[in-house]
Amino acid sequence: MNAQNKGPRILIVDDEPSIRELLSTSLRFAGFGVRAVANGAQTISAVLEEEPDLIILDVMLPDMNGFSVTKRLRSAGYTAPILFLTAKDEVEDKVQGLTVGGDDYVTKPFSLDEIIARIKAILRRTIQENEEAVIETGPIVLDQDTHEVSVDGTPIELSPTEFKLLRYLMQNANRVLSKAQILDHVWEYDFNGDAGIVESYISYLRRKLDPLTEESLIQTKRGFGYMLKVDAK
Repeated sequence: MNAQNKGPRILIVDDEPSIRELLSTSLRFAGFGVRAVANGAQTISAVLEEEPDLIILDVMLPDMNGFSVTKRLRSAGYTAPILFLTAKDEVEDKVQGLTVGGDDYVTKPFSLDEIIARIKAILRRTIQENEEAVIETGPIVLDQDTHEVSVDGTPIELSPTEFKLLRYLMQNANRVLSKAQILDHVWEYDFNGDAGIVESYISYLRRKLDPLTEESLIQTKRGFGYMLKVDAK
């Protein structure tokens, strides 16, 4: 990638120079490594030269459409996520994009904040899918495939949101997480509530975990956030 940033590498594909420049500037500022090209042939060459971690792909390109580009990339074994960018907002186009191997779909005109949030959400999902299915942190065992959780061998029932929150805390054990970080990673870009929801779900988790442990594993660091405190093995 022709960029100095060391974050995830993003390939932008759009035949409009103004959009390429707008997205490139914004994504670099957000910490991503960026390369931008203008058509399907350049896309395939860029992927062969250095596989990006995600492609933002305009559907309407001058030489071939984005769906055809995606089919060729998937057939060649490229598995990283693809976010379609298009002026079309019809259900048929969205279905076709997802059917050929796309991961998400944004219509023009778009919000830069939404684009960045969707990229982060897609990359988080990709990382989680590539992780080991079972996470063990202190006395807690969490299975990402079966969605089963146990504490010292005792199973507990969690709602989907409680499960995501606990997983994020486990992935960052012994590290203080702010309410903003938790909102961003657990509720992702489509959540419009405030930080009070974090306090509520932390409380729900404590009610299920605390009876099975000698002391509360989820600690409050006032003014900073929350931390899952466990002894290092």
